[in-house]
Amino acid sequence: MHDIDVDAFVADGFVRVPEAFPRDLAAECREILWRDTGCDPHDRSTWTKPVVRLGGYAQPPFRAAANTPRLHTAYDAVVGKGAWEEPGALGTFPIRFPSDEAPGDDGWHIDASFPGDDPGDFMRYRVNLASKGRALLMLFLFSDVGEDDAPTRVRAGSHLDVPPLLEPAGDAGVSFMRLARMAVPATEHRPVALATGRAGDVYLCHPFLVHAAQPHRGTEVKFMAQPPLPPSGPLPESSPVRTAIQRGLGR
Repeated sequence: MHDIDVDAFVADGFVRVPEAFPRDLAAECREILWRDTGCDPHDRSTWTKPVVRLGGYAQPPFRAAANTPRLHTAYDAVVGKGAWEEPGALGTFPIRFPSDEAPGDDGWHIDASFPGDDPGDFMRYRVNLASKGRALLMLFLFSDVGEDDAPTRVRAGSHLDVPPLLEPAGDAGVSFMRLARMAVPATEHRPVALATGRAGDVYLCHPFLVHAAQPHRGTEVKFMAQPPLPPSGPLPESSPVRTAIQRGLGR
């Protein structure tokens, strides 16, 4: 049996999986990430930027963090048994440093899922009603994240407001920027929750959840990955991800 609150996932658009991967594995990954930032963890004078973006981490400790038995059970619970592919890497790491400087990437949005007419232009990536190319947005905490440590902001329930915006576009979907322009005002009424937790916690989020970064007002560097969970094919009708889409359409 799993202990994932599927009803909360459908209603709120996210669920936290505590202790989804071991803390010592998080520490091992942080060592690699610190090295690649070019910053010294013991010398704050080297922390000169509010955000350092890294990506493409497919080394064994990162793959291990994404594929624990606890997470595989959680993927089955919220996406559907066998309806997802094992993550081979952990996507982008926006590593956030304490800073008075604006991060410049803290606008509300929905992550896009498949390329548009220019595969090299992320701003033209698209989202469609079937959530082609993405079963989940995931937030992997590789450091402890309190309220002052730039936790990701999410608009709880906002994923239910997005399906009516996507339905008229059909399979072609809507571009990243256009969807943001539509979804941000459409979800302003939703309450904001913070993705806080301890290293090793993972948030599994509906792919249509409206979310945003924020400035880092704390003292310790925040390490988080935000990979997609790829679907193995069309989401089954019984998938809670699909159930939420249908609920957003009033069906």
